Amino acid sequence: MALGTSSRTADGPFVLLISDRPSERTALERAIALVMDCRAVAAGSSVPPGRPLLIILDLPPSQVEALEPALTFRGRPVPRLVLVRGEPAKPLPHMRQLPAAAPRQVILANVFAMIEAVTRSVETRRRKLVGRVSDATAIVSELFDSAALGAGLQRADVERGTELVLTAVSESGIMDWLAEVWRHDIGVYQHTLGVAGHAASFGAQIGLSRIDLARLVRAALLHDIGKSRIPSEILNKPGHLDPEELRLMQRHPVIGADLLRAQGTFEDEVIEVVLHHHERLDGTGYPNRLRGTAISDLVRIVAICDVFSALTERRAYRKPASPAEALAIMVDGSGHLDPDLLRVFAPVMLGGDALAA
Repeated sequence: MALGTSSRTADGPFVLLISDRPSERTALERAIALVMDCRAVAAGSSVPPGRPLLIILDLPPSQVEALEPALTFRGRPVPRLVLVRGEPAKPLPHMRQLPAAAPRQVILANVFAMIEAVTRSVETRRRKLVGRVSDATAIVSELFDSAALGAGLQRADVERGTELVLTAVSESGIMDWLAEVWRHDIGVYQHTLGVAGHAASFGAQIGLSRIDLARLVRAALLHDIGKSRIPSEILNKPGHLDPEELRLMQRHPVIGADLLRAQGTFEDEVIEVVLHHHERLDGTGYPNRLRGTAISDLVRIVAICDVFSALTERRAYRKPASPAEALAIMVDGSGHLDPDLLRVFAPVMLGGDALAA
């Protein structure tokens, strides 16, 4: 993307400039604003919302260090230019340093070069994300079609889908993953990819090992595979199900677990998630009315991701809940979901950008 005023929009990319030198702050803000939206704040002021494309810090070393927690956006470092006073800080991959006394022309040349480089990187990551969502959607579609026809599921497809989700969420974050997934009206596949994305993000947040994280995402990708055998008029009904329709719908965990068990290539832990992701801690879930310690940690995690995804997705018969509204509903359903896991899940979801509506 070429530099220019066309890149400046109210909700578009922006440069965050934090400086304790008013005249330098004003001069840099004016110059950068010719190229990209620049939001300049004084030292000690609150950081504006949103993830900046680039951060410029014109502060004493102690203030730069103190600001670090506030400038971490969902675990991903933002490229930054530090105007150094005194000794340079320890170099970091995402940081460039210049003497604060450098000529303004030199500083601006570095700022514009970083904007150009970061913009190119963002566009590359965006293209990769679009491709990964497209590929993952095709894989989930193939898995559901194979299950509906009674054909075996290809374990290699499941592994490929798992890796696509893990890589995309790790590189782009859960919010960008969901935004791209929700650009497509793909029904049950959309929900499956949403749950898998949340599982990848949540599992990484609580420190699961790479093996356990892959198992969790694999289970999330397959959790609703039993719906492949449920009539589409029930799956897509834009209103409440009648008792017989509800009975059929509530069979999908058993159908899915039987399907995976018969194939003989999937772990017991994954089959357990497929069978029990609608169980609730107080015993009010289905199909086996399990309660408490009878419900494994993996099932508890997927259950939280499943409920949150369902509440925040667009549906024909209702608007999506906001993250805050969804979490309020989940917390209010006392006894249904694991409270300790919910306490970890809530700030992760509330700390990001708003979900797509």
